[in-house]
Amino acid sequence: MKVAFVELCFLVLLLLISGCGVSQDEVARTQSPDGKLDAVLVETNGGATTSFGYKVFVVKKGANYSTVNSVADLYGAIRNSNAYGAKLVWRSAKELEVQFLSAKSSNVESSFVEVSGQKIGVYLRPGVSDPTAPGGGMLYNREKY
Repeated sequence: MKVAFVELCFLVLLLLISGCGVSQDEVARTQSPDGKLDAVLVETNGGATTSFGYKVFVVKKGANYSTVNSVADLYGAIRNSNAYGAKLVWRSAKELEVQFLSAKSSNVESSFVEVSGQKIGVYLRPGVSDPTAPGGGMLYNREKY
């Protein structure tokens, strides 16, 4: 009887843990000026007790981001006082800027990344407000509009 109860408790715990994963959703994709690459912004959401996280990827045009490592990540980033997220801006075909007003944490994983033979510089630029960004998380607004 005790063994069956322990097994049942373990099964319930396993089901609870598997249902509490972190979602990862592509919320922005911006093509480089030469049209060869895409910068991709992915929003992560761990649930009600966490803020939104953001990962930045640089991939060949149209490619899936999940096959490469992120080049930067942000946690709790905002674009204005009501909007979470960041904006991806290509300064040139070889320079990507990640703009946001502020973040609880921000990190460039790789200052330079090579994609399809091109060396791309990745730069964080805090202090940039986007007054046109709608309130809430980026995925919510992407699905809403």
